[in-house]
Amino acid sequence: MTPTTIETPSARPGGLKLWLERYPFLPALIIVVALLALNGAFSPNSLSYRSLTGLLSTYMALIMLAIAQTYVVSAGDIDLSAGATLSLVNVAIVVLMEKWGGGAGAVIGAMICGILLGLACGVINGIVVAALRLQAIVATFATSIFFTGVALYVMPVAGTPAPALFWRTYGGRLLGLPFVFYVLAALALLLFLLSRTRLVTQLLAVGDDQQAAYQTGLPVVLVRIKGYALCGLFSALAAFCLTGDTASGDPLVGSKMTLYSVAAVVLGGSALAGGWTTVVGSLFGALTIGLVNSLVFFMGTPSEWQNFVQGLAILLVLMAGVLAGRRARA
Repeated sequence: MTPTTIETPSARPGGLKLWLERYPFLPALIIVVALLALNGAFSPNSLSYRSLTGLLSTYMALIMLAIAQTYVVSAGDIDLSAGATLSLVNVAIVVLMEKWGGGAGAVIGAMICGILLGLACGVINGIVVAALRLQAIVATFATSIFFTGVALYVMPVAGTPAPALFWRTYGGRLLGLPFVFYVLAALALLLFLLSRTRLVTQLLAVGDDQQAAYQTGLPVVLVRIKGYALCGLFSALAAFCLTGDTASGDPLVGSKMTLYSVAAVVLGGSALAGGWTTVVGSLFGALTIGLVNSLVFFMGTPSEWQNFVQGLAILLVLMAGVLAGRRARA
């Protein structure tokens, strides 16, 4: 087929539907642009280069956690312990970096241990859910309590500072660019490499129809365990970003972020039932939550009303995105 004969989605019947099938994150992207405009209307400085960089730095941890949740949701599962895993890795690396002196070697060693710890938490969840066949929502809720208990044992009181080398690197610049841009570039490369593997396709196949996937010869149990392991890996990466942003350890810091990560996955256009997910959409979903929180602040909402307004705004944005997607596919 020559280039002159290629049909664009808008040139065919149901063009919008085809665009949504190819780019399911489009509604989330439109909502992010709209929220950026609203933030700019209430606070023009919020659209400055420095403010947008700060927003990305602050919500990079939630972006990572939303992506972590996406891989589990792809197989039709859910992980309510993702935030607890983040908290555990957060306190573990802060304690290890402090114990080992806070130098470059200590930072690298602690990060390696943090990645291994995140993977271990993910594998534990995978075994409990996939191998032992417990309900994912109940089993991961139980493991979240367990991981939180371990985090509290490691650091009973929040506030232990991270080494200056760690948070200054995360909040600093490299070759004239904010370091968070390099984090985003590395994340994009990692997601691209993962998208070229069979694992992502296998996770979606399991989420679409677990029985059919089993009958075609897929090792369903192993695939689901790998999905949870990926979730643990990205939860650990989220902990690194959060530690760099807050410069301290907190055993309860991830408790609220778990449900935010689930909301970001749905806002991004993924189906919680599995078989249809988009990591790019989850990224935009996380940014949506961050922009909603910023908008509530810029509007001057009284502190006692902020949680109410944030929850209502996220609900309205979610409804708008879901309805738009449904109407476009109808």
